[in-house]
Amino acid sequence: MNNLYHVIKDPVHGTMQFTTIENAWIKPFIDSAHFQRLRHIKQLGLGDFIFPGAAHSRFNHCLGCCYVACQIAQKIGLAEEERHLVMIACLLHDIGHGPFSHTFEGIFTDNLIHHEDWTPYFLADYDADFFARYNKLNPRHHLTPEKFQHVADMIMHKPMAKNVMADIVSSQLDADRLDYLLRDSHFCGVSYGEFDFRWMLNCMTIVATPAGERLGITHKGIGVVEHYLMARRLMLRNIYHSQKKIAFEQLLVQLLAILAESLTESLFASLTQTRLGQFLMAVNQYNQTVSIATNKQVIKQAFLEDNFKNYKELCDYDVFTVIKQVADIPSDHAAVQLAKRIQARQMPKIVRLDHANLTAIRHELATFKQQHRAYQDWQLSLMKTPHQSYSEEDPIWVVNEWGVINPIGKFSFMLNAISDKLEHIAFLAVDKTIANDAPIIHLMQQLQASPVLM
Repeated sequence: MNNLYHVIKDPVHGTMQFTTIENAWIKPFIDSAHFQRLRHIKQLGLGDFIFPGAAHSRFNHCLGCCYVACQIAQKIGLAEEERHLVMIACLLHDIGHGPFSHTFEGIFTDNLIHHEDWTPYFLADYDADFFARYNKLNPRHHLTPEKFQHVADMIMHKPMAKNVMADIVSSQLDADRLDYLLRDSHFCGVSYGEFDFRWMLNCMTIVATPAGERLGITHKGIGVVEHYLMARRLMLRNIYHSQKKIAFEQLLVQLLAILAESLTESLFASLTQTRLGQFLMAVNQYNQTVSIATNKQVIKQAFLEDNFKNYKELCDYDVFTVIKQVADIPSDHAAVQLAKRIQARQMPKIVRLDHANLTAIRHELATFKQQHRAYQDWQLSLMKTPHQSYSEEDPIWVVNEWGVINPIGKFSFMLNAISDKLEHIAFLAVDKTIANDAPIIHLMQQLQASPVLM
């Protein structure tokens, strides 16, 4: 039985093979409605508007992550029962994402709600009937409520008795990053995210650290981990934080935020009957309440519970349908103008700024907006994208040929140099319909020449 393989052909990992037993572990979850929904949520938000090939989904990535987790678990010698739970956790780790992945999180005040906040609700939807059917298919590996709680704990970054299992799901060396760097690089048509995954896998081992056993590498893997972390840095700078991508996604966030505030207007009456419209009305009420509340956590929890029914059905198609509908409305309303720009891929102009001057830049931009009220806020968006490639707070551990264990920064000059360093990119996104106005040209020149305020 173990010699029979179920194959998934994948453009990144090639032939992903799962034994008959492993296939029975994951297929009931893959076939579930919640996981199938991930087919319709793009991995990189609006990234395909910049990198046309980047139309891959969370579904693709989660399958790849599950396969990578299986490979790691086998390499380091996890017991079959442990591999079972780790594979399910990696398969379901992104189950809570909304439309356009991380972009959708921007509609909430101060980014107080993230996809991880929805994850427990998705997991709780796998009910007793599901597990009864599941356990019939897996007589040797039943999923009890206690075991499924271990899966949830790994996904939600909660402490576990065996940290090695949690490290495969979430760490600086986890299956998630190992898959998405290779996958996103492939579909974007760039080589920034490439590294020698097979050699890294070969060098993985269980390391006895002062805090207990952790997932680490042998000294032979130092070079490939340097390559991997530099690949992550380059992907952050050039793909995930691409200025055009971030600016265009901000247009989408602003459109949804303005719609949420405007759905009571007759102009958008038809949208109130849609699933997305109902959700946005609830978001607007939540944002207004939580912004002035002291018990933010209570309000947040109530919102999640009340609106999960709508959220769990949302995907990219819901948003695209509304964008098209709003773009066709004959009006100068801000929401209509934003929808038209997204529909026509009308990118804003990007003005790169010196992050060190942000205090002065913010002051000048605020003054300009006070003096030129004809320009709307969404037409001039100041953005910054801090990112960190590697942190020694929870380091990658290395065991050398003599059995001495240290964080990788002790062995790598390069990683020691970039460890715990925040890198910043700051820019102004300017609506192209106003980019050639004399006041805007003057503003852009002023912002790029802004002195540093001490």
